[in-house]
Amino acid sequence: MAERKFEDIEDYIADLKAKSAQNPGCGNTHYNLGVAYLSKRDFMAAERELLEAVDCSPKMSEAYVQLGGIAMHRGDLDGCLNYNLLASQQRPFFAVPWGNIGFVQLQKGEVEQAVKSLKKAVKYDPNFVQALATLGSAYFNQGELDLAVETLEKCLKIQPRFGPAWNNLALCHLERGDFASAGECVQKARESGYEVPEAVVKELEDNL
Repeated sequence: MAERKFEDIEDYIADLKAKSAQNPGCGNTHYNLGVAYLSKRDFMAAERELLEAVDCSPKMSEAYVQLGGIAMHRGDLDGCLNYNLLASQQRPFFAVPWGNIGFVQLQKGEVEQAVKSLKKAVKYDPNFVQALATLGSAYFNQGELDLAVETLEKCLKIQPRFGPAWNNLALCHLERGDFASAGECVQKARESGYEVPEAVVKELEDNL
């Protein structure tokens, strides 16, 4: 049977709601509805459907990851961490929750734990650019500049227009006193659409 073509997101949501009404215990339908609501930035409806999804299918790690994203959007770091820990328990070799766990741990100042989590994320998915960029940042926080630069350059080989990695690389060069290289990295970050923090720009301007 040919797959139905949907005119817009509302049409798609209506179709999923009809399917859910016929089979309310289907975790996949609730998950797809949650993701559809997320695309509309309707976070309350998305959260409701994603909670239904894990209620129907407790091992659905992707739903826990999405719930973690909603918690992060609200500024709830602990909620984000807990949902991603649940996701990692269901699928220990799924890179995404480990990347998110590492990001939250770094935000909370738990740098050593962050490095461990991010190394797992990169081990399970060597091309996970967000995890590589965050790992570079964690190494920078530890004062491990060589490891930071190596990790960030690896990230940028995979995705040359990943602004956060250029920004973090600029910080490494600033720390080393290589202001010309830092300036190049800031320019690359801006070209990618990344907004470089004012403090970084000011430090660079003061030293050029």
